Amino acid sequence: MSVSAVAADRSVCAPLPVLGRDVLVPLVTGGEVDYAALDYAASAPALQRVWDDVAAYAPYYGSVHRGAGYLSQLSTDLFENSRRTIEEFLGCRTEDQVVFTRSTTDSLNLLAAVLPENTRVFVFETEHHASLLPWEQRPDTTVTYLNAPRTPQQAVDTLEKALAAREPYGPALVCVTGASNVTGELWPVRELAAAAHAHGARIVLDAAQLVPHHPVDLGELDVDWVAFSGHKLYAPFGAGVLAGRADWLQDAAPYLAGGGASRKVSRRTDGGVDVEWHTTAARHEAGSPNVIGAYAIASACRALTEAGFEGLVAREQELIARLRTGLAEVPEVTVLSLFGDDAARVGVLSFVVEGWNSSHFAAALSAEYGIGVRDGLFCAHPLVRTLLGSAPQDPGECGAPDAAPGEKSLNAIRVSFGAGTPDEHVDRFLHAVRELVTNGARWNYRTEGGRCVPARSA
Repeated sequence: MSVSAVAADRSVCAPLPVLGRDVLVPLVTGGEVDYAALDYAASAPALQRVWDDVAAYAPYYGSVHRGAGYLSQLSTDLFENSRRTIEEFLGCRTEDQVVFTRSTTDSLNLLAAVLPENTRVFVFETEHHASLLPWEQRPDTTVTYLNAPRTPQQAVDTLEKALAAREPYGPALVCVTGASNVTGELWPVRELAAAAHAHGARIVLDAAQLVPHHPVDLGELDVDWVAFSGHKLYAPFGAGVLAGRADWLQDAAPYLAGGGASRKVSRRTDGGVDVEWHTTAARHEAGSPNVIGAYAIASACRALTEAGFEGLVAREQELIARLRTGLAEVPEVTVLSLFGDDAARVGVLSFVVEGWNSSHFAAALSAEYGIGVRDGLFCAHPLVRTLLGSAPQDPGECGAPDAAPGEKSLNAIRVSFGAGTPDEHVDRFLHAVRELVTNGARWNYRTEGGRCVPARSA
């Protein structure tokens, strides 16, 4: 279902309760203000529901699997029930597996480790580094990096052309984001999946920025795998998910060797050991699992489902419209986009401000207005360079200003929000942008440790 269809399906709902909503932060100009968290794309705040569920379980925490005690049995049931909750949330098919990992990055590195020999991987240069970089870790894997498309249809056409031209015709994998972590724009996942399958390739969806904002259904999208992180999904307890087809996972050696992944280990007469590995998801979950992280993700899935994803999407679309309208009224602001102003998007938007170093602007938003955003290249260096029209060799480093305040630099500002964002935070952000552009910063700033920070005095 498209974003517009979901938004039209149900009325707008209220923001969900999240931790940190009433945290006061100091301003360099004096006084305190409620912190406006507009950096959801990096790590979303925990839903109050998730925190409450984890707190209720914590006294019963025990070892998972093979424990005879009551707490171990309870923890094991909770861990495996969490897996089933996530399977339902993602619309997993009967033969799919849900593997718990540490993050989206870990999930995609796991998939890279289990690729069949001589797999060809196709990935757009627009990807987050988590989905751009894992594939060259094995010498037998060939990676084709595709240029940034300027329309969704161009993305599909570019992929089809690359897949049709591949030689030799062996195993192939396409990796694509669901929503850009830089522009928030939605990618044509279903069409890309159809193109991949038509040419005998498989496809993995990096859903880190999609799953917190929009329903994700493996069967409906027809993707082979989906990867995401709990800390993007209002469950910041250090867990992630790789869900999808089991065959490549079962056929490969375990991602990590150790307890939990092995069914039976025995000594050989020559002094070595023979190992029989699990064929279930446990094959790639060696070690003591992060049961609280898994439970937190499941809790977030239940909370979003019960709140009504349609209403959450509708409300987010209203905030996006308000944000874009407000920024369009400031001529000095340029919003970054691949697919144009009319592209469907989630609550992630990046921009630059004429006459401002982005790190300086972000520092002023924090120090003078209590607003948390992100600046830099957002772990998507090739994409941001493309959007800023820079040459590949131009200087630029994620999170570090390469020029003094007021000078041009190769970085941008990202504002992002989600299910817990109140209207006031977006309004305060727009007010702050207008004031900073019109009047300038009210404080002096300096570079320290690669960051722009307030000076000791104005």
